[in-house]
Amino acid sequence: MNEANYVGLPPAEDISIVGIRDQFQALDNFNRVFAIKPGDRVLFLADPLLDPRVIQAVNGIVRSRGATMRIYMEPSTRVTEIPQNIRGLLQDATFVVSTWFCSIIDPLCIQLRREGQRWVKITYFRNLDLLKTPQARFPIDIVGELARATAARYPLGEAFDLHFTDERGSDFRIHFTPEMREKQLGTNRWRGKMTADEPGSYVHYLPTHGPNLWDHNSVNNDLSVSTKMSGVLYPQWAIGFKRPFEERIGVHFDGEYVSSVEGESEDAVILREMLVGGRMIEGGGCGFNPKAPRHTVYPAGSNAPGALHFGIDLVKPSDYIRRVMPDWEEPPIHMDLVTLDSTVHAGPNMLIDKGFLCALRDPKVVELAAQYGDPIELLEVPVY
Repeated sequence: MNEANYVGLPPAEDISIVGIRDQFQALDNFNRVFAIKPGDRVLFLADPLLDPRVIQAVNGIVRSRGATMRIYMEPSTRVTEIPQNIRGLLQDATFVVSTWFCSIIDPLCIQLRREGQRWVKITYFRNLDLLKTPQARFPIDIVGELARATAARYPLGEAFDLHFTDERGSDFRIHFTPEMREKQLGTNRWRGKMTADEPGSYVHYLPTHGPNLWDHNSVNNDLSVSTKMSGVLYPQWAIGFKRPFEERIGVHFDGEYVSSVEGESEDAVILREMLVGGRMIEGGGCGFNPKAPRHTVYPAGSNAPGALHFGIDLVKPSDYIRRVMPDWEEPPIHMDLVTLDSTVHAGPNMLIDKGFLCALRDPKVVELAAQYGDPIELLEVPVY
């Protein structure tokens, strides 16, 4: 009996048969996201560690559509503000592709998008071989529908709390006013726009990182405006740590700022030195691509549906980050705490149930997924 050959599952798909199919599905997503138009003036903000084939891939689209492209490279992605000497180049561009950290927060970038400039951020597309992954070929229209279905669960016309809990004891609340809700959900990604085709677009490629459950879009990116929030988070993991935490580490907040970190382990000591005094800037960065690897948190948190990362800007650069991630795509003044099993309510409505994004079973999402294949396989079979 020990020598018998048991076969209970089908063999893996033959890559020689399905490889071309998968490649063209991913390329179709790629071409749609980079919605470059004839006459566009494209500026590519690059860094030395970016796979040069990525630049050439984008340049191919530029050339095929009768547009032009300039490439500007900084020494790393950890650019915290647009350098003075390229402001003119940036202002002249109509379409920007960027690896730089400051892309979302620099006031000039924000203003140019308000004036109609279109952006694709490629934090998750630093190697052309990523086109071969399941997340690259997952239908972007379903990703957009998941964002819209989640947005629909935010209570309309009333104040509410975004409430984060988990089995470790997290109890963290972010207060929303009706006006904050409208501003937060009015951004193009919350409206499910996955392609950079409309004025003011800001999208990610690969199309994995959905919109944040809360960020400063809710106050028009005015960092002088404080949002009412408080409580404690017990993250399972953080960027730059080799494996999830063994100790139950508590990160306490007083408003937007970290007031204390509880715990005795070496990881807790590192986080306490790093985080106390830091400011929350992403209250639940959420994944929306069902084929994004769930247990891959580098470079900026898992992007699997229902996995969350909490972005905190630090008081000072972290020596720990500089030691363990000298070439990290983000500067050492930022840290992402990760939870994979949070439950999140917006008022009475559940957004995430123990790490499962509830919108995955929304009837509109399932109906759309059925146009592309088996909804269960597409939406509920994770990648680890």
